[in-house]
Amino acid sequence: MFSNTALDLALHTRFNGSMMTLWICMGWAIAGAVGWERVLEKSVPSVVVIRMYGARSFDTEGSRSSVATGFIVDAEHGLILTNRHVVMPGPVVAEAHFQDNEEVALEAIYRDPVHDFGVFRFDPNEVEFMAVKALPLRPAHARVGAEIRLVGNDAGEKISILSGTLARLDRAAPRYGQNRYNDFNTFYIQAASGSSGGSSGSPVLDAHGHVVALNAGSRKSAASSFFLPLDRVVRALDYIRKGEVVPRGTLQATFQHRTYDEVERLGLQSATQAAVRRAQPDTTGMLVVRDTLPGGPAHGKLAPGDVLTAVGGVLVTDFVALERIVDDKVGEEISVTVERGGIVQELTLTVGDLHAITPSEYLEVGGAVLNPLSYQLARQHQIPVSGVAVASLGYVFGQSTISRHAVITDVNGVAVPDLDTMEQQLARIGDGQSFSVGSFAIEDPKNRRVSNLYMDRKWFPSQRCKRDERGGQWTCSESPLMPDEAVAPGGYTQPLFSADKIAKKVASSLVMVRFDIPYKTDGVYGQHFRGVGVIVDAKRGLVLCDRDTIPVTLGDVHLNFGGAVDVPGEVVALHPTHNLALIRYKPSSLRGSPFEAAKLSERDLERGDTVTFVGLRSNGQLVSRKTEVLSVEPYTFPKGRIPFFRQMNLEVVRVQDSSNTLGGVLVDRKGRVNAMWASYPNLANKKSNGWFLGMQTPILQDMLASFGEDREEGWGSLEVEWRPISLAEARRYGLPESWSQRLEAVDPERREVLMALAVTAESPAKSLLAEGDMLVAIDGRPVTRLVDVRAASQATSVHLEIVRAGQAMKIEVPTVPLGSSGQERVVLWAGALLQAPYRELSQQMGQPADGVYVSVYWYGSPAGRYKLSAMRRIVAVDGVATPDLDAFLAAVAGKEDRSHVRLSLVDMEGRERVKTLKLDLQYWPTQEVIRTESGWVRRPLGAQTLETR
Repeated sequence: MFSNTALDLALHTRFNGSMMTLWICMGWAIAGAVGWERVLEKSVPSVVVIRMYGARSFDTEGSRSSVATGFIVDAEHGLILTNRHVVMPGPVVAEAHFQDNEEVALEAIYRDPVHDFGVFRFDPNEVEFMAVKALPLRPAHARVGAEIRLVGNDAGEKISILSGTLARLDRAAPRYGQNRYNDFNTFYIQAASGSSGGSSGSPVLDAHGHVVALNAGSRKSAASSFFLPLDRVVRALDYIRKGEVVPRGTLQATFQHRTYDEVERLGLQSATQAAVRRAQPDTTGMLVVRDTLPGGPAHGKLAPGDVLTAVGGVLVTDFVALERIVDDKVGEEISVTVERGGIVQELTLTVGDLHAITPSEYLEVGGAVLNPLSYQLARQHQIPVSGVAVASLGYVFGQSTISRHAVITDVNGVAVPDLDTMEQQLARIGDGQSFSVGSFAIEDPKNRRVSNLYMDRKWFPSQRCKRDERGGQWTCSESPLMPDEAVAPGGYTQPLFSADKIAKKVASSLVMVRFDIPYKTDGVYGQHFRGVGVIVDAKRGLVLCDRDTIPVTLGDVHLNFGGAVDVPGEVVALHPTHNLALIRYKPSSLRGSPFEAAKLSERDLERGDTVTFVGLRSNGQLVSRKTEVLSVEPYTFPKGRIPFFRQMNLEVVRVQDSSNTLGGVLVDRKGRVNAMWASYPNLANKKSNGWFLGMQTPILQDMLASFGEDREEGWGSLEVEWRPISLAEARRYGLPESWSQRLEAVDPERREVLMALAVTAESPAKSLLAEGDMLVAIDGRPVTRLVDVRAASQATSVHLEIVRAGQAMKIEVPTVPLGSSGQERVVLWAGALLQAPYRELSQQMGQPADGVYVSVYWYGSPAGRYKLSAMRRIVAVDGVATPDLDAFLAAVAGKEDRSHVRLSLVDMEGRERVKTLKLDLQYWPTQEVIRTESGWVRRPLGAQTLETR
């Protein structure tokens, strides 16, 4: 037992000892904090925010805008180190933002073919208000247990500082996914720092302010971060400073680091292991061959499972030692020693040039981007580095089932092993001509597919672009065009066969219609459409179809007759208020084929009528079926999320049964067309494809009669959407008894009243009519049907009698003439598609018709980077009002490349915003696409001749 005095003494001593330990630990922490504060104070000014966009999809990367981090590694030469996936393999436009918010332009002068590092260059003289200092690189200082700080633009924040401790120096390279950039043949360093997007390219600092690694990636599901060692970075910078190409060799083989117990199981001799351990006591394993690429230097010589022991007579157990030898022997033979199942193999291999199998050029045609297949993609799928890969489908290749990253094997039966041959073969194909492409999906290289495409020389430029390896600039030149003598489109064919006598009478009047859209205008919801058209004038080659097949005027029309002959067409007119489009083809292209115009019935359909449905399926098969009319009634279609043409004020035909087709007609027993079976899209619901409903012939006849006539005044419209309501509901809204009885007598079957559901903004009716008004008479005659409103609206003004809040009143409403030409001019500017505001903006969103409407923008463009979002109207440029396209073009005329533009915008809610963007006239020149008498033409606007960067 202890005495109280002894116990007190023991407790006192123990307490004082703990306090001493605590104070010592606190002292170390304070000293460490002060030390890190000084390190960061010196280092942070050398870290920059990189804002960039990839102007074109290229190899594994898509066009995009991004924010990342970099840091100065050479102040004299203006070199900034960051990741390869930031520098990007394709065209990139970037700026560095320093800590004092100065902005300087960057040039991408190096991206490593394999490892995740790249180098930007800036002009140090452009940094005026702060000293430019480089951070020292010390790859040898990376040690397990070292405390580090990650300084970067984490999650887009400027600036973030994350702490961590180096946990592993020999982690395998992270895998970012299939068909994406993935590093290999290197160790990575692992730490728990929890970095995220935006911190790519951040320096990993030790307590002395030295950079020991480069941040490259992280795991979203954990706090793990992955850093690239700097050994090969230091070597590359030495060459870059001297203005020389960085030599990079390859055996086209992938190695993995395996521990000694694993290589022992692979058959490594005990004596070999002992010798390696003596020579390199710090090693934990050796390199093992994972795979070799067909056609590469190592294929057929090295085999999976081979344990690498020496290269060029030098012991090699890690990636740095291997690359040190291979990079210095490009084009030369080297000796490689491996043990295969315990047997020593002495091999001689020729080192390949890694840059030669890394694409540095692309071919742009029809909006598509094609580049040589890269080592990156070939290695992932174990195929030879040969052929042309599709980096971006664009307009032409998007018409087919060809997938992104597919490898093209042949064009019109001619093999295309490289970009030169590909360019030569495409040069033989003129605008609008069809051609075949053989390809295979890169995930399925053994199955070749053949696709038929239509060449485009009209909507998009055709050019070849190459990168200068030393300066990083891309230069583009127009691709040659030497087309073969084109075969005239069309030919002779018979209409589709049908055993049904009624269907046979109309089979010669149905055609399959295909419409492809290069630029999305007027809120259109897709780019490739198919449907069924009805020949309404065989002599003039006129075909009617719905606007779910021909939604806008800008695009390419192809008609298929009898499932055998394709003929080009053109959009003649779009009905402004009804779901109808009129297209035209050259009748001579059918060379006497017996196709004729459909006979249109003059009789309106009624409920209970028996009709025959005749239509075409997606495979071109003609189908027919007798059915019964269920109803002929108004239908209110829901509004879409984006303003687009929406059918209103129409009585549609419903039938009891129809087949699954792309469209067709409803015909009587004599083969006369009673209605067109038209498609109506459901733009309010992505899960629904919409509806097929019948449109009766009076509207078709009106559309046909308008073509060729002097109808400059257009179709008259009150610009009011009407909704039929029952007389009972109308009474609750205040319809007087007298009017209820009169309307019931006029239409005893329906017993309905037309109520104003919506009135178009800025129309004459907007100030005269209000939502909820009930229409009871036109020109003194009671009205219950939409057809009567449509007929009366063709006058310059209409005398209406309405009931509002129980009070009857008479008003005269001027009509609005609506044209049928659709959009005839668009402007491509800064990577955005600009157009005049279209009718549906006022009709559905209440927007005024002034300003310039932003229809779409492209990723990897200034519009994409600075978020010039669609569904905005540009109302001023640099304070100058832009009420229309001409005023806008005048306001931006003379703007130089890389100059800033200030835009005043108004969104769909009427909110005003101001945005600035920086022009890029090299990759995104200003152009106009305009409809002329000879068709659509794309032409440059302003001074577009630039020195390529």
